[in-house]
Amino acid sequence: MISYTYFLTISLFVPYDGIYFHYKTPFSLVKPKQIEYIAEVEGGCLVPSELKVQSLDRAFDILELLGLEQNGYTLVQISERLTLPKSTVHRLLGVLMQRGFVRKAQETNRYRLGPGFIGLCSNYLNNLELKTESTPFMDELSVTTGNVVFLAIRQDDKMVYVDSKEQINSLRKYAIIGQRKPLYCTSLGKSLLIGLSDEEIRILLANETFERRGPNTHSNIESLLQDIRECRRRGWSLDDQEAEPAINCVAAPIRDYRGQVIAAVSTSWVLAQHPEMIPEQMAVQVKKCAANISFNMGYTGSSTRI
Repeated sequence: MISYTYFLTISLFVPYDGIYFHYKTPFSLVKPKQIEYIAEVEGGCLVPSELKVQSLDRAFDILELLGLEQNGYTLVQISERLTLPKSTVHRLLGVLMQRGFVRKAQETNRYRLGPGFIGLCSNYLNNLELKTESTPFMDELSVTTGNVVFLAIRQDDKMVYVDSKEQINSLRKYAIIGQRKPLYCTSLGKSLLIGLSDEEIRILLANETFERRGPNTHSNIESLLQDIRECRRRGWSLDDQEAEPAINCVAAPIRDYRGQVIAAVSTSWVLAQHPEMIPEQMAVQVKKCAANISFNMGYTGSSTRI
């Protein structure tokens, strides 16, 4: 009688070097947990699912990092900032470039976000009711003040720019659509926090480092909460050289039909160029803009359309 021994060939993909290691083991010796760990077959090779998820997670880390810097980063800079091997970063960048999500400037060897995101984001942003309803009032605010106007929403512990309007002579736009910034040092961020309780803010910003970005940046949660309480009382927030030196910014919250803060709108100016601009006076215009957008979003509370 002839007996057969069946072998299972396991291929282990190593993200750091982009290669496969193969080894054979008698099928009878493979433990059930090992079978569960080998989740799927790709290209004829069995790939551990946890390693694939790790590679995906690192790819998103790269994309988020590139989204923070308009001029992009070199391969070495990305490797250092994410504490990843250069071989891993190079491999992931290659895949992202093939898909159009990253592009490389040959003259500087810097990697930036690519046009692949346009197709993914344009339909979402174009169909976003908030953006549609905000446009005419943001245009009006930009014309009235002569300043750049921003619209932002909150994503976890960060604020994200979703739209902007500017005049020819206004402050050069220092933010790009999709860029994320901290909540604690921006007027938009503080307006987005107005709708949360003190305890909710503590939990949300529990891991915040309160990095100093300007001469008046809040250095701790207690200082921020004191500011937020004042923002709630007056209905608008001020960034007095907190996110950037020499720049002031006033924002107000936008609410929906439930009364929930869903976004914020702001206007910014350079102090040296516009010493006549007083935050309290600018706040009147910004609150009017926010109230009108809120009305169109279904809010019927105290801030009715003006």
